[in-house]
Amino acid sequence: MALITKYFSDFTDVQLQQFSALEELYNDWNSKINVISRKDMESLYEKHVLHSLAIAAAFEFKAGSTIVDLGTGGGFPGIPLAIFYPEVKFHLIDSIGKKIKVVDAVAEGLGLKNVSTRHSRIEEVKDKKFDFVVSRAVAPLKDLWKWSKPLLKKPAPNADTQQPGLICLKGGDLHTEIAESGCRPRVMEVYDIFQEEYFKEKFLLYVPA
Repeated sequence: MALITKYFSDFTDVQLQQFSALEELYNDWNSKINVISRKDMESLYEKHVLHSLAIAAAFEFKAGSTIVDLGTGGGFPGIPLAIFYPEVKFHLIDSIGKKIKVVDAVAEGLGLKNVSTRHSRIEEVKDKKFDFVVSRAVAPLKDLWKWSKPLLKKPAPNADTQQPGLICLKGGDLHTEIAESGCRPRVMEVYDIFQEEYFKEKFLLYVPA
């Protein structure tokens, strides 16, 4: 938890309580349904929570905007972002039902009113449009963009706000993956945002719609 307050200082008491509660909630649920590796649970705040919040450090989501977390797994990056942005609506999707069960329980345990979930493959979502798609190490960029494009709202002409798009967290050498995607993402190094050894060779990619 100290890692979170090291980089962010303007949380409300409610947000601080919610971030603090993550450890106990995930420890409890992970013992029943394994959605985070046992080894990673020891560094939950660094490897999962702070990593997710790299998106919040680099992007500003306006109140009332809608975000879909594609392949949310145990709720990352969606849950930490939902705590960070209480006025933004987050829709967390995963094709594995037991993972959504954990996400539902965590969101309920935290009292998050801005989180909805769906047990579905992303290709089956055809009834909604979103301002942003977020994702963390789910699939190659080529596939992420193919799935994301139909879900994104149309960019507003001459808007002075961040245009709709895909924001994803990835690691390692991305040259081939980016070349094969046909996209021209903006690439940011997470280590430039959070100076922790773990974030070396971890990146934030943004592909505008």
